[in-house]
Amino acid sequence: MSTTKIIYGLYGDDDDLLHGVKAFTDKGISINEVYTPFPVHGLDKALGLKKTRISDAAFIYACYGVTIGITLTAWIMNHDWPQNIGGKPSFDWLHNMPAFVDPMFELMVFCSAHLMSLTFLVRNKMYPGAKPQNPDPRTTDDKFMMEFVSDDVETIKQLLIDTGVEEITVKDA
Repeated sequence: MSTTKIIYGLYGDDDDLLHGVKAFTDKGISINEVYTPFPVHGLDKALGLKKTRISDAAFIYACYGVTIGITLTAWIMNHDWPQNIGGKPSFDWLHNMPAFVDPMFELMVFCSAHLMSLTFLVRNKMYPGAKPQNPDPRTTDDKFMMEFVSDDVETIKQLLIDTGVEEITVKDA
């Protein structure tokens, strides 16, 4: 009777991890998760991950920031505190818009960066107070880990050994 197990393979180098990921995907073995202390170039393609939509969210957040900048400058300079600065009329925002490019750009960058960071943290459940999802704290420092959920433990263990793994851990699912 086969029981499902969780197999962890711990690597000491990102090149070994990338080689291991390619070996497993070539054999058709599904990798559940990969834990790394820093982004590994080419890992997303090796795992077959599709493009994220964080750049789309960044564009929407940037548009939100520009909208706030336009609204803020138009309201302040035309309605709330109109002033004649350098002979520029205060009733026409469109002709004065070049003077407001800097605050609109800064609000665009501010909103895009902050809201994108918050979206990333909430989407990945990394907000304050969230339970850690990392099975081994060494992967936040200098180790790399692959996680498998499978019944065929021996095949995965042998392939892990063949790809230069440093440590193998098997747990019940």
